[in-house]
Amino acid sequence: MIDLHTHSTASDGSDAPARIPELAAAAGCKAVALTDHDRLDGIAEARASAEAVGIELVSGCEISCEVEAGTMHVLVYFVEPGEGPLQDELLRLQDERDRRNEVMARVLDIPYGELVAEAGGRGAGRPHAAAILVRRGLASSIQDAFDKFLAKGRPGYVEKERLTPAVALGLARASGGVPVLAHPLSLELGSTTALEATVRELAGLGLGGLEAVYGRYSPDERSGLADLAGRLGLAVTGGSDHHGTYKPDLSVGTGRGDLCVPDALLDELRSGAA
Repeated sequence: MIDLHTHSTASDGSDAPARIPELAAAAGCKAVALTDHDRLDGIAEARASAEAVGIELVSGCEISCEVEAGTMHVLVYFVEPGEGPLQDELLRLQDERDRRNEVMARVLDIPYGELVAEAGGRGAGRPHAAAILVRRGLASSIQDAFDKFLAKGRPGYVEKERLTPAVALGLARASGGVPVLAHPLSLELGSTTALEATVRELAGLGLGGLEAVYGRYSPDERSGLADLAGRLGLAVTGGSDHHGTYKPDLSVGTGRGDLCVPDALLDELRSGAA
């Protein structure tokens, strides 16, 4: 069993990067990927922890892309901290995210320093703002805070810069990474035909895989997405999308309890590396 989609305090998770491999090992995983949003900051810490507990750490990140339907998320695997086309762009996106967070804090009347502290000093985002709103009694849960204040169209929502899919996929490939479409059904395209057309177009731009075995998907949804990946010659991947207390229903390795991503999928993904 493996888990190729997790988040830490380097972006919008509640667990430190070192804790992710510990949780993965406890769940019975042989490998785990750390895929924080727009950042590779936690990779070194997570890798040292993975070596200590005897599992493989797959380096990665998750990038938000702007599409007609809204936002598309791309997981990129086998990219390491340091110099490179994608790595340089991630640093720029982090600066843009920090500016967005300053505006969001002002709109929500939250001291920016408190928001940064909630995120552990790096990678602040909407889940951290939500946690503060819950603590102040303005929302009953993280989801309630999003519904009232932080979802798109709500008073605390502030847009952030997003790449186009073509740019994101190109940067991933130019940096030796393998890009994968995260939780494809979140695109909400309305039909399997529309989804297949979109994924086919992305494959032509360099997409390498489809996250079919996702923590919140039903067995039928996972099977259908795996079939789609097979038809288009894409690798099948899977993961929990663990965020710790910010998504309390999703646990490393097991998702909502029924997730089991086969080890062999990592070898399939690795074969698509540039």
